[in-house]
Amino acid sequence: MRVTTTVNGTERTADDVWPGESLLFLLRERLGLPGAKNACEQGECGSCTVYLDGEPVCACLVAAGQAIGREVTTVEGLADGTALHPVQEAFVDAGAVQCGFCTPGLVVAAHDLLARVPEPSDPEIREALAGNLCRCTGYEKVLDAVRLAARRQAAQ
Repeated sequence: MRVTTTVNGTERTADDVWPGESLLFLLRERLGLPGAKNACEQGECGSCTVYLDGEPVCACLVAAGQAIGREVTTVEGLADGTALHPVQEAFVDAGAVQCGFCTPGLVVAAHDLLARVPEPSDPEIREALAGNLCRCTGYEKVLDAVRLAARRQAAQ
């Protein structure tokens, strides 16, 4: 099957896609976008979180064919050229990147939260990030990063 989808603002096509292939495999292996991580392949850890038509999804649970004609935004697509998105900058500045494996999913989840709730409370942050597991168990730095991004966003 041929899959043509818009990824990070650019139309991309992949041929010979197996009908059961995941969006995550398409992004990582066929389109060369390694930002979304392959961890649990069951939608439990959130490491593969991307936007599909503006809604955050676990790319491991979405069939590649479901992305045909739709818009996908990965963590790579949040940046503006070489300039990091403010949420990405906040993760770096707060030291929330740790080993980096869960970071892309956490960044997308935090980006989504701040787009919906510009000044979230701590319980709102925890709820928004509840689907993203960090094996380093360093959630405090992640929470600091989201708070920092929210403060910076509010100051603009």
